[in-house]
Formats: sequence, C-alpha cells, structure tokens
Amino acid sequence: MKHLKTITAGMCLLALTSCATKQGTFSAGGAGVGAVVGGIIGNIIGKDSKATAIGAAIGAAVGSGTGAIIGHHMDKVAQETAAQVQNAKVEEVTDANGLKMVKVSFNSGILFGLNSSSLSATSKTDLANFANVLKKNSDCSINVYGHTDKTGTDAINNPLSLKRAQSVVDFLKQHGVSNGQFKTVEGKGSTDPVAGHENTINDEANRRVEIYIYASEAMINQAKKQAGE
Repeated sequence: MKHLKTITAGMCLLALTSCATKQGTFSAGGAGVGAVVGGIIGNIIGKDSKATAIGAAIGAAVGSGTGAIIGHHMDKVAQETAAQVQNAKVEEVTDANGLKMVKVSFNSGILFGLNSSSLSATSKTDLANFANVLKKNSDCSINVYGHTDKTGTDAINNPLSLKRAQSVVDFLKQHGVSNGQFKTVEGKGSTDPVAGHENTINDEANRRVEIYIYASEAMINQAKKQAGE
C-alpha cells in the first residue's frame, strides 16, 4: 500500500489537505492536509518551493556529516508515517538549510465535510496514528498550512483554510503532541495551488492541509556534535 524511496538529508515535513479558496495568509501562531490515498515517499528534493522557506534559524551552513545524520532520522520518520497513516501522501523534500524534511498530505474530502472544519471520523483515526509518530520524534518541528481551491470568496475561504489547519493542530495536541513542536499554523486560502493545478477553479487537489516536519535547532545542534562539525 505504501511505497518508499530513500532520498537525501534533513528535516521532516508533513502535509494534510483542506478545502475552499482565496488570497491572503492568515496566521495562528503555531503549526496542513493534502489529497491522496496511500503514502508515497518520492524523490522530489528541491521541487517544493514552500519547503525551501521552512527551516530552523541556525545562522551557519550545515556540514555533510550533520546532514547525513538528520537525513537518516527523517527517512525513519517518513517510513513510520507512511506505515501508520493510511489515507495520506508522504513525501521528502528539503528545507531552507538544505536538510531533508517530510511532507504529509490529506485531501479535504478525507478530513472534512463540505464547508466544515470539523474532522471526520476516518481522519481522526489517521491523525491519532500520526500523533503517535510525532510524539516519538519530539525533536522535530512542525509547520501546518491550510489551502483551498478557487471557488467561493476570500471572505469564506481564507478563514476556512485557517480553521481547518487549526483543527488538525488542535487534534494532534489533544493526542499528546507538544505545543512547542508547532512553529507555524497558517491559512493560505487559494494563493498556493498545487503545481499543474494553478488555472483550475473547483479542484480537489488544491483543497488540502499540508504538514511539514523538519529538524529543530536542537536536533541540528545535536547532529553537529555527533558529526564533530
């Protein structure tokens, strides 16, 4: 059911998908969902523009030894997520430090009802399993982004994308994931469509919440010590 491909070094990223639309970024201080059944780790390093903007502020280049240590850890996180979270797409991409991270995506149809930010019963099972993975990897930081398609208005879609992202974060916290792991929670409406889906309006692929899991500053510093860098 799950297909895994090893890739390169760095951080964890997870993405889950939400639904609705439009311009603007609405932040809620902390921690997303995309659409595909079956976790897949693909060699897409460097292809996710959002991923390149995510990463701990470390102030210095990361050496190859440190990158290899973190990359190995993120491989394990991706594999654990793919094994535990059934209705999700799991990918590995790189962060702003050139380190590997994991992105997990659920579509809004799996997570939510139409125009709703209440989690479905099916999604709660997957998210509870996902929470177990995150708790085992408490040295990872997490960003969560809600997205919509281009139907409806900004007045509806922007707040809905944030509410959906926040619903995912709240559920994960209720199941034991530390509040301190969540670094960014944003609703982006329809401003960041999936590549290849930029010109469509009612598009399931764009209705999503994305979760990125990446190396925290503490993890990077520990890896540097291990690598002697």
